[in-house]
Amino acid sequence: MRQSTLLCAIALSFLAFSSHVDARLAPEQQLKKLGDEYFERGLALNPLSGSFLLGEARFEDKLAIDIAPAHIARDKALQKWALNQTAAIDVSELAVKDQLTLTLLRHQAQTRLDGHAFPGYLMPIDQYGGLPVLLAQFATGQSVQPLKTVRNYQNFLKRLEAIPAWNAQAIANMRSGITKGVVLPRPIIERAIETMRPLAVSGVTKHPYYVPVHQFPAHFTAAQKAQLTQAYTRAIRDRLQPSLSGLVNFMQQEYLNNGRSSAGISALPDGDKWYAYAVRLHTTTDTTPEEVHQLGLAEVARIRSAMERIKSQVKFDGTLTEFLKVYPNLPQFRPFITDQEVLDAFEAINQKVKLALPALFSTTPNAKLVIRAEPELTKATASAHYESPTPDGLRPGTFYAVIMDPKEYSTGEMTSLLLHEGQPGHHFHIAGQQELPLPNFRKYDWITAYGEGWALYAETLGHEMGLYEDSDALLGHLNLELLRAVRLVTDTGLHAKGWTREKTIHYMMDVQGLTEMEARRATERYMADPGQALAYKIGALKIRALRDRAQSALGPKFSYAEFHNQVLADGALPLSLLEAKVEQWIHQQLR
Repeated sequence: MRQSTLLCAIALSFLAFSSHVDARLAPEQQLKKLGDEYFERGLALNPLSGSFLLGEARFEDKLAIDIAPAHIARDKALQKWALNQTAAIDVSELAVKDQLTLTLLRHQAQTRLDGHAFPGYLMPIDQYGGLPVLLAQFATGQSVQPLKTVRNYQNFLKRLEAIPAWNAQAIANMRSGITKGVVLPRPIIERAIETMRPLAVSGVTKHPYYVPVHQFPAHFTAAQKAQLTQAYTRAIRDRLQPSLSGLVNFMQQEYLNNGRSSAGISALPDGDKWYAYAVRLHTTTDTTPEEVHQLGLAEVARIRSAMERIKSQVKFDGTLTEFLKVYPNLPQFRPFITDQEVLDAFEAINQKVKLALPALFSTTPNAKLVIRAEPELTKATASAHYESPTPDGLRPGTFYAVIMDPKEYSTGEMTSLLLHEGQPGHHFHIAGQQELPLPNFRKYDWITAYGEGWALYAETLGHEMGLYEDSDALLGHLNLELLRAVRLVTDTGLHAKGWTREKTIHYMMDVQGLTEMEARRATERYMADPGQALAYKIGALKIRALRDRAQSALGPKFSYAEFHNQVLADGALPLSLLEAKVEQWIHQQLR
């Protein structure tokens, strides 16, 4: 984009956000109007978020080029506008609950504005494939893009037809990144090319974007099927595949040769500041990378000590690392033949969890939870994850299990995975938050330390539920806890202490007993998303510390259900605000 055009776009953006707080309204009404407007303007900028969060038809056909300079300028303007608006509201006139809402609106806008100081948009594609692969997931009809009506199909095609513009911008950004020294590590580029290649070389009828054509609903007429088949075929053949081929060729022939040899973000311009921001973003604390690193080492030692006790109980003759490699892979812990058997085993665990929940929770989400296998296209780079429900109840909360080979799927970690990705982990937080009487910008907010911290804490509730009584499930739980402790060490090692990719891989193999492939995938995840991996342990340790404090202070008056309600009742909070909230509750209980 020419500079004059960009400056014009920025000016128009500020004009679009030029309205002021209405002084005729009471402060709480000003805040409500501001929160609603902030949320809606955010959705207008990022319609994919509207699909993920709300699932409404108005977003189905829209795709923003969110890595374009004009779009970034508009988002900066939105955050500045929101901060200016909040400053005009008299906080002293607000009720306590509204003061919290105002604080969280400022936190959200300031955090997003701070992030614009760092040019992540110059690295728009990582090993997960970026937007083109995300839309391939949509094409399965099992994600956030509905594919049940002719209009659904037409809307999705409109969304797909924006991909060439996104691809062209991605190439322009990566070329700019080469010039500015802001490029991905070479191994991440190699993995990205592998992930995206099927989108560039598959024949039309085997193309991931063509999947909807293979899955026409039975009620479509022959004429409708013919028209849609022709439209999808032409779009893929004439526009989408050529564009995707050009993107993959660029990455193979030009970008890869300019990939950096360093693993950590600190090697980039202002990389230390960038990582400091990432740590603050994902932990909501001012903890330094060195403090996080030392905490990680201490947690690794504590958890490995607990694992040593299991090794002694089962009378394993060998080192702990050998034990971690051998024991979970014994034949009795790998009983599956098909993907469906794995999913059925998860559902059996889920039924046990449901029976145990009433002793620990007084409220549960109304939204349903379902368990599905990760789609074929993305499972090579994916991790188990949760996808939120829609407010209308048409899309349930979904736990996606990554099943590479069911014969190699071990039972040990399944209980903890279900507790984390399903209930009472992400499902209770995310689905439950959407059902709270909160402004929309809070209903659909995500704070990593809170969200991942709660989900990891939820794994530990397997003890209270009686789900870790056998050595297999207990060791699986400790394996996952060790993984999160190792992340504190390796993420800070990579991005603050100059660790190489190879050093990180070997550390994981030695400490966790991982295979080289498992350690490589984990390492590359942390390379691509600095700081995110810190949130799990930092958040979970804080929630557990607050629970310990409440149990100690309240004694027989302590209630798991009441404590969990305090943690969940206001939705996602920075850890400092969560701590203040629980402390206040403890004080009230002691009166």
